[in-house]
Amino acid sequence: MHYIVVTVMKYETTLQSIIPSTVDVARFRFIRPKGLDYKPGQFFFVNLYHQGNNLRKPFSFSSSPTEPDYIEFTKKLSDSKYSATLRATKPGDWVQIDAPYGKFTFEGEYPKIALLAGGIGITPFRSMIKYAIDKSLNSHIILFYSCRTVNDIMFKNEWEANQKNKHLKVVLIINEATPNWSGKTGVIDVDLIKQELPDYKEHIFFACGPPGMVKSMQLLIEKLGLSKEQLKLEHFTGYV
Repeated sequence: MHYIVVTVMKYETTLQSIIPSTVDVARFRFIRPKGLDYKPGQFFFVNLYHQGNNLRKPFSFSSSPTEPDYIEFTKKLSDSKYSATLRATKPGDWVQIDAPYGKFTFEGEYPKIALLAGGIGITPFRSMIKYAIDKSLNSHIILFYSCRTVNDIMFKNEWEANQKNKHLKVVLIINEATPNWSGKTGVIDVDLIKQELPDYKEHIFFACGPPGMVKSMQLLIEKLGLSKEQLKLEHFTGYV
């Protein structure tokens, strides 16, 4: 993840709720601090305190700036000290955040965009898509979202609810063959892009996920014959 400061400020807030997303992923929602403005796709640091130690991690906003009452990040929980501290938090608990950071953003600047997500890398794209829908942007958006299994799909209800949105197309790809799954299987590759997006040359691509996935998306853009300027990247370097 690239840490680029854009008028960063410290804010204090409290945990509003914890919303399970999948078996090992949860959405952590906080009261939106007064005066906090951010762009869809940006990220922030969350400072937790555990036994006298300050634990600090960056997270993309999975909430949209159009959601006025709260901000949210979505995390895959592990056995780390940070995850353990998150699990122990309760609504009303105090946290400090530093925000906003990053230039991996979209506010309607491009008429056509393609979003390439792997696993937890979906979080900034949820923010972008929610923003685009709420603002009734005319940009055409296609999301390619790759997950290991069907049970790993995050924000599944939202993708299903927007199936008829003429400005949004969601292509879900499951890496492992799964019974009763009639959608795409495998990985995001050249053939899939050409099949689902015949006018791919007219799109700006955004890619976000683990380093290996992001690297493969860079190679994908090269294989498609697109310029480096048509790809914007965000690296998720860890989940601890």
